Amino acid sequence: MAQFTESFQIQYRHLCSENSRDCNPFILNMLAKVDEDIKNGQEEEITLHIGGNNRLVPVQRITGEDFWILSKLLRNQSWINGVDVRYNLISDVGAYCAAKLLQKQPIITYLNLMFNDIGPDGGEIIANALHKNKTLKYLRMTGNKIENKGGMIFASMLQVNTSLEKLDVGDCDLGLQSLIAFATVLTQNRKIKGINLNRPILYGEQEESTVHIGQMLKQNHVLIELHLCKHDMKNFGIQQLCNALYLNCSLRYLDVSCNKITRDGMVYLADVLKRNTTLEVIDLSFNRIENTGANYLSETLTSHNRSLKALSVVSNKIEGEGLVALARSMKTNSVLTRIYIWGNKFNEATCVAYSDLIRSGRLLSNNTDVEPYTVDQRVYLAEVSNGLKRHYYWTPTYRDSYKESSSAGYALVPVGKHL
Repeated sequence: MAQFTESFQIQYRHLCSENSRDCNPFILNMLAKVDEDIKNGQEEEITLHIGGNNRLVPVQRITGEDFWILSKLLRNQSWINGVDVRYNLISDVGAYCAAKLLQKQPIITYLNLMFNDIGPDGGEIIANALHKNKTLKYLRMTGNKIENKGGMIFASMLQVNTSLEKLDVGDCDLGLQSLIAFATVLTQNRKIKGINLNRPILYGEQEESTVHIGQMLKQNHVLIELHLCKHDMKNFGIQQLCNALYLNCSLRYLDVSCNKITRDGMVYLADVLKRNTTLEVIDLSFNRIENTGANYLSETLTSHNRSLKALSVVSNKIEGEGLVALARSMKTNSVLTRIYIWGNKFNEATCVAYSDLIRSGRLLSNNTDVEPYTVDQRVYLAEVSNGLKRHYYWTPTYRDSYKESSSAGYALVPVGKHL
């Protein structure tokens, strides 16, 4: 790295003065921490964290004008390669500045713009900047309402961009047209390893998006991580994905949480798990697979599958019989090391079964979301804050947000740094 001469704090004050702007005290505070890291000899790449949801310091959320100054500061420097400005107010003005930063700062590899009031026009500006950018690897647009228009332009960008490895456009109000466009482009794109398409705005009941995504999975052998949360997916949709997974040999993390999949959909998933040897993490949280669906999965995990490492069945209307069956499968299947079951109906047999797994060391306490305790010689289970993607929307106050127990899915199936 280049020799560090003038602190980022001083540079920021000078830029604010030159442009007749008031300094944002929150930005100054965060830049002071970067200066300290550099002076302490930190050689690894530095990410500038200026999240508006920070609870440890007083926060004055960043506006588009603040981000304009910040982007000028970040140009032509060789220390900061990641910028995290989640939960601020940069809007489309800040999106323009972010686009300029991507064009003029060649070392930025990580950019987090989640929940910043960026609309379709701002999304278009950023997507167009990525046509020529050759360094950015991970972009989070989560929660910015770029809508179908912005989604279409991002999909078009993936036909040209050669560096982006992970893209998060979850909660962006994408429409069916843009979902189909993403699926079509990903049949040819050979760089994207992870994509988040959570919570699109869909009006039909025919689940067309899953048909196209299934076709994409049959042809794409690069994609590692796929999030399809809140797609209003039913058994027909999971069937389309499972039909594709017989042929897919790359996908390792499948998230179909918060859908309408029932026990009948587990027939397809249990069958594909008998043959698919690449899937390592499956998130079925907040569906309705019930005892029957859990039994289908446990039978496959007991007798056939030896690749799945983590399974979440949180809040799936499963009762004691199904939960005990899943616990029993772990005694035979040594590869499945993480299971998350909170939100189902526990009986005494369930509590005893998972308590035995934890006490024997077969299931480590950090690898599940329950912890046994005893009252009047009877075992109960309490919830523990572990999960597959606990820190998707927020970061903890006093501990590492990438801690394996709290974001096990990302730890087991890493696409790259920050993912």
